[in-house]
Amino acid sequence: MKQALPVGITMGDAAGIGPEIVVQALAQGLAAPAIVYGDAGALRRAADMLGAQLAIEEIPTAAQANPRAGVIQVVACHPALPATLAPGQVDAQAGRAAYDYVCAAIDDAMAGRIRAIVTAPLNKASMHAGGIDYPGHTEILAERSGTRDFAMMLANRELRVLLVTIHVALADVFAGITLEAELRAIRLAHAACLRMGIARPRIAVAGLNPHAGEGGKFGREEIQVIAPAIEAAREEGMDASGPWPGDTVFMRARRGDFDIVVAQYHDQGLIPVKYLGVEEGVNVTVGLPFVRTSVDHGTAFDIAWQGIADPTSLVAAFDMALAMTAG
Repeated sequence: MKQALPVGITMGDAAGIGPEIVVQALAQGLAAPAIVYGDAGALRRAADMLGAQLAIEEIPTAAQANPRAGVIQVVACHPALPATLAPGQVDAQAGRAAYDYVCAAIDDAMAGRIRAIVTAPLNKASMHAGGIDYPGHTEILAERSGTRDFAMMLANRELRVLLVTIHVALADVFAGITLEAELRAIRLAHAACLRMGIARPRIAVAGLNPHAGEGGKFGREEIQVIAPAIEAAREEGMDASGPWPGDTVFMRARRGDFDIVVAQYHDQGLIPVKYLGVEEGVNVTVGLPFVRTSVDHGTAFDIAWQGIADPTSLVAAFDMALAMTAG
């Protein structure tokens, strides 16, 4: 059964806070077995820094995993990183390694060797320096798994938000607002809520323009694209509504009027979630053939390797991955 498999945690960028939050999360105990895709040396150094009584054990593949208390099992999927890696600095070696950790976890998830993927943060500048040109985790996951219809969802105890457009320049958002993209996002939001145990998801769709266009006064995307997509979703049996003004829809969702908000672009959707606190925020890639959750923060180079990073978001991401694979 899938529930009997370990969850795969990717360590992220070794120069950031990934190693220490992974060690802290495993040291305090997680609700299910886990293995790590990362660098054994970095995890040992993090454990020593934190005073964590954990043994670090390398395994050749996930198939050889035997998770147990007091041991972090690390899948050997990249050559060992140098112990001299500078904390909090962009580094091509760390960037390339972080990418390889994610790819190895994706391959194992696709092969059914792990229950889900939980990712610690990678650094885009380090990854680009290492010759890997992706905007972030989401695009890597989608391309390597062959997924065409996918979206980013951010969630915490008070809000769930799914994005129509993700990592694109603000000037390019308008070109990405198509009927097909809107309807795809609404469908993915509906499916994500069902997977989270919500039997009849109430989906609010945010407008793109101020006041949701105000009847065409501030733009016609709501009239020509967003509203028709909502109507099409309703014809498919989904409880979708809107377009709602972006300055009030998140407040209404927070008070319980909606189960999820479909936001039109990155900052429209992510600012409200992150304002409530990144500590318990979880990033979910919706539409993949496996469950992937992630922390709702970056590599935090400014505090990396100081022993003060907070693992709360990683633990929340782990718990959400368990909930989404419980069925």
